[in-house]
Amino acid sequence: MTADPYAKLIATELNLAEAFVKNTIHLLESGATIPFIARYRKEMTGSMDETVIMRVRDRLKQCKDLDARRQTILKSLREQEKLTPELEEAVMRAATMAELEDIYLPYKPKRKTRASIARERGLEPLAKLILSQRHDDIELRAEAYIDPEKEVHTVEEAIQGACDIIAEWVNEDAYARKRIRQLFRHDSIISSKVVKGKEEEGAKYETYFDTHELLHKAPSHRVLAIFRGEKEGFLRVNVDVEEDRGQEILEKIFIKGSNASSELVSRAIRDSIKRLLYPSMETEMRQWIKERADEEAIRVFAENLRQLLMAPPLGQKRVLAIDPGYRTGCKIVCLDAQGKLLHNETIYPHPPQGEVKESIHKIKTLVNAYKIDAIAIGNGTAGRETERLVRSIRFDTDLVALVVNESGASVYSASDIARQEFPDYDVTVRGSVSIGRRLMDPLAELVKIDPKSIGVGQYQHDVDQPALQQSLSDTVVSCVNRVGVEVNTASEQLLTHVSGLGPALTKNIVSFRNQHGPFGSREEFLKVPRFGEKAFEQAAGFLRIREAGNPLDGSAVHPESYHVVDRMALHLSCSISDLIGSPELHKKLNLKDYVTEKTGLPTLEDILTELAKPGRDPRKKFEIFEFDKNIHTIHDLRPGMKLPGIVTNITAFGAFVDIGVHQDGLIHISQMADRYVRDPNDIVKINQKVMVEVLDIDINRKRIQLSMKGMDTNEGK
Repeated sequence: MTADPYAKLIATELNLAEAFVKNTIHLLESGATIPFIARYRKEMTGSMDETVIMRVRDRLKQCKDLDARRQTILKSLREQEKLTPELEEAVMRAATMAELEDIYLPYKPKRKTRASIARERGLEPLAKLILSQRHDDIELRAEAYIDPEKEVHTVEEAIQGACDIIAEWVNEDAYARKRIRQLFRHDSIISSKVVKGKEEEGAKYETYFDTHELLHKAPSHRVLAIFRGEKEGFLRVNVDVEEDRGQEILEKIFIKGSNASSELVSRAIRDSIKRLLYPSMETEMRQWIKERADEEAIRVFAENLRQLLMAPPLGQKRVLAIDPGYRTGCKIVCLDAQGKLLHNETIYPHPPQGEVKESIHKIKTLVNAYKIDAIAIGNGTAGRETERLVRSIRFDTDLVALVVNESGASVYSASDIARQEFPDYDVTVRGSVSIGRRLMDPLAELVKIDPKSIGVGQYQHDVDQPALQQSLSDTVVSCVNRVGVEVNTASEQLLTHVSGLGPALTKNIVSFRNQHGPFGSREEFLKVPRFGEKAFEQAAGFLRIREAGNPLDGSAVHPESYHVVDRMALHLSCSISDLIGSPELHKKLNLKDYVTEKTGLPTLEDILTELAKPGRDPRKKFEIFEFDKNIHTIHDLRPGMKLPGIVTNITAFGAFVDIGVHQDGLIHISQMADRYVRDPNDIVKINQKVMVEVLDIDINRKRIQLSMKGMDTNEGK
């Protein structure tokens, strides 16, 4: 199938204009990235956003996969000499993988079955005779099929073999499978029970020791939890529908009379349901609900990751970062405004050493020596105690002390990337650097860590890993390109995610930068080995050079549109520098005067928006947050307390909030607002500052129940 029929199908399904879908497919297949298409090819796509373009890409892959399977099946049928014009038409008409596999099932090579054994014994004509239901003397007619040499010794054996064949026909009938699939989709029950003798060992799955609910209504987090419990050997899970429901549906399809033959067909249907059709449908439904649960979990994870990556940066400030600890001490690093490591050492303010005065003196000395603007404190073990220590110090200058989520810092510190960055330092120093840098610029630092290690997922190790990886990669690339990258200071890891760049080209960029110094213009990118015209087209608009001679090189205006800005400046008799940031001049422009065959109003409007605030960071402004000074451990909590917190993770069933006691509390979805909430993301976002009320504390299980009912969700921001 060519791209055009795909475009027509996808356009219909997604309710999009076919011409725009066709253009989008051509752009994707020519190697254009999704951020590039969404930002710089709006005229060709009808201004589709990244989400819609991803849906086009993903549906295109599904269509191609379906066609590939279609061709494999046609090849198999030809080799078997079973392909008739009618069968070929049915195969070509199949719109889903399930429909295609149902058509192919009777012809699919299979291992020996009860039906195949019966065929080998010559019982297929008897099966056809019974299925026709025109005869009432089946036992008499079955006598003709008794053949000891074929191991058919009695009438009962002959009839049973014939019924085995009928049972397989029922199972392989495409229409019958479609009807039973519909039954399972709407009415099947998923149930879980504890494996006998595993009650104590599997206590964490106690909620699911005896549960059942409609499959299609089961929420994703519950499905994934149940399947995990089954995989670990604590739960027994079933997906089932009452056999009588299926029997009734299938008898309407296959029963044509009310004689002895009909009774045998009914018996064969019952056998098919128990032995073939229902087990097959259970497997299919488990896969279906798992895929649906995976899709939802991946969506939640990707949205959480997006919010985390787009968290407000503190900016280029000199930072003292502390990775807290008790026995091993607190690791301190001092970083310059670009994140370069200047100094590191260890202090021991907490038990067992308790060197409080010495530690305070050391922190004050380092703050003064390195002209520190901010202090970043990891939120792990001894985090609150270290925060309390830092806030007790009277510094000679104004500075901010902030608690930073250190999830993933230890993963980074032990990674190849960290070893390459800091070959002469151990993991403790690298971890502290990561904490400090993620305060300065979360996006630039977090791209160095596997997203699955950042701590914002839901059952991330249980879902389809390739699908998860694709979604997380899409999210990282989207965030990096939305913010833009300063090419002269960006790390190799950050540059790798820029549209059109990959690991090899990124290495060449960094090597060129190290050898020749900072880039002075975007045109210089073309001097980098293997940085050709195609890569330039895809990447140039997302790479910034703030100190360039041409001010547009520090903006999101693509070099292919520089001539448009030149014309604008010429018409207004001003320079490009004059045009930037001047709303008075912008009002004098009539954008329709600059519309061409390649440049339409969407691009021109983007250019004008960018000229108003060139290189503007789309992330929100950084805001300072502090925990309640009187709350430090879970033992300090009491029901009814109202406390400030920060959202650390969002799931389908609620949100987790750090209130500064080393154990995140849960706001169940039912406690998020005074109204019904369908999606927690409608109420809160990752890193959002919120006020919560403590509902319940279970110290033994380390569980804290919180509520936001009656609270202003903007409170604490």
